[in-house]
Amino acid sequence: MRVLMLSWEYPPHNIGGLGKHVAELVPHLSSLGAEVHLLTPRLRGGYEVEEITASSVIHRVEPPTGVDAADFFGVVQRTNVSLEVAGRRLFEQFGHFDIIHGHDWLVAYASIALKHAYKTPLVATIHATEYGRSGGRLAGELQRAIHSVEWWLTYEAWRVITCSRFMRDEVIQALQVPPDKIDVIPNGVDRSRFERWFGVDLTEFRARFAHPSERIVFGVGRLVWEKGYQDLVAAGPAVLAKAPDVKFVVAGSGPMLDSLRARAESLGIGPKFYFTGFIPDEDRDRLFVLADAAVFPSHYEPFGIVALEAMAARAPVVATDVGGFREIITNHETGILVQPGNPESLAWGILHTLTHPEWTRQRVENAYRLVTERYNWGRIAGETLQVYRRVVAERKATAW
Repeated sequence: MRVLMLSWEYPPHNIGGLGKHVAELVPHLSSLGAEVHLLTPRLRGGYEVEEITASSVIHRVEPPTGVDAADFFGVVQRTNVSLEVAGRRLFEQFGHFDIIHGHDWLVAYASIALKHAYKTPLVATIHATEYGRSGGRLAGELQRAIHSVEWWLTYEAWRVITCSRFMRDEVIQALQVPPDKIDVIPNGVDRSRFERWFGVDLTEFRARFAHPSERIVFGVGRLVWEKGYQDLVAAGPAVLAKAPDVKFVVAGSGPMLDSLRARAESLGIGPKFYFTGFIPDEDRDRLFVLADAAVFPSHYEPFGIVALEAMAARAPVVATDVGGFREIITNHETGILVQPGNPESLAWGILHTLTHPEWTRQRVENAYRLVTERYNWGRIAGETLQVYRRVVAERKATAW
């Protein structure tokens, strides 16, 4: 099975969970016997050609120059031209590919062009939709343009993969994809990233973020409205009134960073909030291991890979009852679910976690077991490979 995969994100260029998903999926597909060539734009460095395993290779494509960076849609279109050209070279070099697999709208143009040029079936993974990110409004021209490309990608795809049942339903509603065209395959997590820190003395590292007497409530994500960290700041006074030893550590960057800092200062709790900005993955992983509670107050969450990461690090999870979170987390069994957009509910969930250690420990054990059994990448790669095989078999039965 030879696969040509296209993704806008791949380390070191990570924005959300998409890049992490692809980085884990590629080598695990290879371990199951697939030959995978990944095309990705070279946006934040990395080698032009990088062999990950004996049968998986990353091909980074130089983005076009002279493009107005403010015109993001135009940048995407121009970059897709470069991706298509590179894809054609790979077809010429290696010959037949069994499957083209495109991740999200950002690589739709190149994925669809290569599908038609080489009559190769296309599988599309939709990680999130513009409809969902905008709360269903699609008010701006850019939002409507992205939505149209998402529809086009799912229309052209032989099969569509979503990471959760929530996203399956959203794709059906927003993009009019027939339900029987969709396969639900979750994200996963590599436990070894966190297990390497179990039992390691992290005292010196921890001191960079909190006093030894303080308990850490940790959050990580893009600082945008849909991630809900404005609600965590608003919950701060109620948490600190009953647990004054808490230190909130929020890792990530985004357009709301300055306003969140300012809001914490205006509430008189600025010293209790540490907004780190961007931090390396290794530091984020260690903070998960150290966290007394990992908090994710999202308003919109297609899957919620951060919750799996917290579970793998044995961090107690408090998350909002939205999207993929409600599929990963069983309330009071593997974590605590709270009401989205409700700082009082969020404060309750944090305080319950901190003040009932026995119950919290049991949830942590349940969550770790779930991650081990269900959300491992070997299983996820196997399910993805089954989709590929189904498409190849169906294609052989057609005249296309």
